[in-house]
Amino acid sequence: MKLQPLSQHRQRVTLGRPLPFGIRDAEGRLLLARDRVIDTLEQLEGLLARGTYVDGAELDDPISKIQNAKSEDLPRLWTFGLEQVSRLLRSKVDAEFHHSLERAAQPVLALVRRDPDMAILQVVRQEEGPVTQYASRHAVHAAVAGQLAAKRLGWGDEVADSLFRAALTMNLSMSELQDKLAAQVTPLTTLQRQALQEHPERSADLLQTAGVTDVNWLAAVRTHHEKGDGKGYPKGMTDIDELAMLLQRADSFTAKFSPRATRGAVAPDLAARQFFQSDPTNPMTAAIIKEFGIYPPGCAVRLKSGETGIVMRRGAQANAPIVAIVTDCNGDALLTPLKRDTAVAAHAVTVVLPPSTLKVRVRMETLVKATLS
Repeated sequence: MKLQPLSQHRQRVTLGRPLPFGIRDAEGRLLLARDRVIDTLEQLEGLLARGTYVDGAELDDPISKIQNAKSEDLPRLWTFGLEQVSRLLRSKVDAEFHHSLERAAQPVLALVRRDPDMAILQVVRQEEGPVTQYASRHAVHAAVAGQLAAKRLGWGDEVADSLFRAALTMNLSMSELQDKLAAQVTPLTTLQRQALQEHPERSADLLQTAGVTDVNWLAAVRTHHEKGDGKGYPKGMTDIDELAMLLQRADSFTAKFSPRATRGAVAPDLAARQFFQSDPTNPMTAAIIKEFGIYPPGCAVRLKSGETGIVMRRGAQANAPIVAIVTDCNGDALLTPLKRDTAVAAHAVTVVLPPSTLKVRVRMETLVKATLS
């Protein structure tokens, strides 16, 4: 353990936000664990005056890098995180899989916690082109929606994190088939239909073989296609636990945003309306809808001013997000994106646009920078 004075790293401590590292005494004993929150300047000054330290090893780990990254660096970190999960889900499920999953999942979970708006953007914003890596991307999308909804519902971290891991692995036994089906225009074959029917049980069995012992995680994977009315599969159960119920809804909702060979992505406002109408009285459905909002980060919109852009952040009001403008009222591309608060009447959102209508391609880092001020 290489102890370094906390005073050398005080700029990395943000009041009211989880600590990016543990705080220790001169002998290395842990005083405050990473993720604990220092609420006041007096608390921080007291720790500094006491002569506290941090472990240098914690300063370079992936979680710390995410917690301390500049906002404009988050898109790059998301790309890396998605690649790690995708590589893992395509790998062989062996005795090391459980540990490999933790290494891949923890940075993605940290990204969700660091900036929920950027996490939602990953779900909603779909790049044009061939359908690729559908299975891994959808797994992350469902995990994001499930995590955010669980926190809105007041679930504790342990249960919410079990749900997150269950979402990443719910289709583990059919990742390759899922990628194939996303690009397939012909009807399911008999063997494909059988694999779909069996995948919840097979995925849970694979996880157990790989050393997973979390009963909540395993149960959610095993029953995420069961329904309370007994019309789900594979067993037609009626007694479904809450994790599986929320996972099923996160799975269903986020699938609407992912294009397939047989259909395009559903527009965010239509996706929310369809999802709500399917189960309007369920608090889990409501939690997902409220978390994403009417105009979630990642969707393309036109404003009352005639400008078009990408929603980057949810606003104080559900119908008034923060938008990065990429074309002016004449449809001409802007050299530098502009920030618009759509709570201002002149900049109110008038319509959600298909992503294909935005012919301007701007790097996500540039869009993030535009809306920071």
